[in-house]
Amino acid sequence: MTLQALIFDVDGTLADTERDGHRVAFNRAFAEAELDWVWDVPTYGELLAVTGGKERIRYFIDQWAPSLPDVADQDAWIAELHKAKTRHYLALLERHEIPLRTGVARLIHEARAAGIRLAIATTTTPENVTVLLRSTLGEDSPGWFDVISAGDIVPAKKPAPDIFHHALEALGLAPTDCLALEDSANGVRASIGAGVPTLVTLNDYTRDDDVGAALSVVDQLGEPGQPFTHIAGRRPPGEFIDLAALRALLA
Repeated sequence: MTLQALIFDVDGTLADTERDGHRVAFNRAFAEAELDWVWDVPTYGELLAVTGGKERIRYFIDQWAPSLPDVADQDAWIAELHKAKTRHYLALLERHEIPLRTGVARLIHEARAAGIRLAIATTTTPENVTVLLRSTLGEDSPGWFDVISAGDIVPAKKPAPDIFHHALEALGLAPTDCLALEDSANGVRASIGAGVPTLVTLNDYTRDDDVGAALSVVDQLGEPGQPFTHIAGRRPPGEFIDLAALRALLA
């Protein structure tokens, strides 16, 4: 097989957006609302089991029973709190406070220079994708990606493979011409379900996920002098993941 495209997940793969972005934004919204709530890293990890920001707030209220203001309509109050969180999240991105994960920018630049096509397959919103790319790689960087499959462009979210089928169709490539980069069990189920070989870079929130179907599992892409740690699957050659390492994995 010949590597022709890299298909990136976003949250947790391109950047630690959950830990360093959404969690921080929630806490800033809470402080702004004069709440004494603080979602630390472990707490937010538990809350990630609940899909949706407003639903996460509701679950926190139901399970942790924090002190609440006296409001007439709690649902409306939660919606406003979540709206404030979204504002803080986008501000974090615009202030360049959410960096890309180690090795991501290097690999993207190397792929572009080598004529390897780039794509995104994610369940986050298109706006979140483009703002993250612009804030980390430059204003024109969304145009580097031939395909950005994001948000509600397909009805079934990961772990369904639909988002990868959409990206593959838009690229006009076979699954084995591509390599997916993911960070979680749901992401791997989606990419492998579409037949795309997958490299996983685990993070703090996914380190215990079952990603055994992946081609290789590492803790990060690494940099020269900052090697990755191999966790499972095939071991990539070298100390950091570059195109040569990816081609060796696929050989």
